Amino acid sequence: MSSADVAAKPVAKAPEKKPDAKTDGKSEKRTITEIRDSKKTGEKMVYMSVPDYTSAQWAEMAGVDVAVLGDSLAMISHGHRSTVPATMDMMVMHGQAVRRGAPNTFMLGCMPYQSYHTVDRALANASRFMQETLCDAVKPQGGKSQAHILKALVDAGIPTASHIGLTPHTIAMFGGFKIQGRTADAAMKILEDALAIEDAGCFMLEFEAVPAKIAKLISEQLTIPTIGIGAGAGTDGQILLCYDLLGVFTDFKPKFTKRFAKLTEVAVNGIKEYVKEVKEGMFPDDDHSYTVNDAEYEKFVAMVAKRKQI
Repeated sequence: MSSADVAAKPVAKAPEKKPDAKTDGKSEKRTITEIRDSKKTGEKMVYMSVPDYTSAQWAEMAGVDVAVLGDSLAMISHGHRSTVPATMDMMVMHGQAVRRGAPNTFMLGCMPYQSYHTVDRALANASRFMQETLCDAVKPQGGKSQAHILKALVDAGIPTASHIGLTPHTIAMFGGFKIQGRTADAAMKILEDALAIEDAGCFMLEFEAVPAKIAKLISEQLTIPTIGIGAGAGTDGQILLCYDLLGVFTDFKPKFTKRFAKLTEVAVNGIKEYVKEVKEGMFPDDDHSYTVNDAEYEKFVAMVAKRKQI
């Protein structure tokens, strides 16, 4: 082969690397297919519960895969003692803010207490959620007992996930926030719930407050991905509340929450400094005040003086 032949031979192009959509400021929204496929690919999906516009912006800028509109906002944003007081109106209002803050992030809307206890009610409220907040999927709570409702949502074309283990909507039945699945019988019930969720056509499920080994073993029995909150590292992804992990919400700290920042501490110290400077006459200074043309100011002074003489 001549050198000319070599020169003429086309050089194979290296495959184009897909741009990292989460690093250029314009995140590419994850899809249901990608979330489902994470079970096979082994990609750990990152979910974060965000209650408002600003935290949604943080989620998108940081590259969170799924922004979750959790009804925990009843506690975090409204000061209630549980998630039960959350209403559809409340969730829709916050959901619209979250969507504006994270327009390019997959958004999962958690259906609030008693918004899905019948098929008709579930369909009406899930449809409203999708239409008025533009969320990408909804998440009621429950497994085997709710399977008919989950299936009705899926059959209606509404992407649906579910939540088992410690389910905040039935917290009174558990006697408080208690770990679920610590006995073989209790763990088997969670497995049956998980299988019912899968059979209903849900694309994902969440474990809350389940022993790590139990959540891992159950997850291995499923074909749909799992995420965990207080369920160990054996699930297919993780979820935490934004204001928990950043140390914003400090009324209490669940065992499963790791503080990745201490924003309340930073905020309070900043406010204390603001109070101090105002009290001492240090703020606002010239750098934080607007100016006016000297001639116009003197003219105004003269006008004020003249007004006093009238």
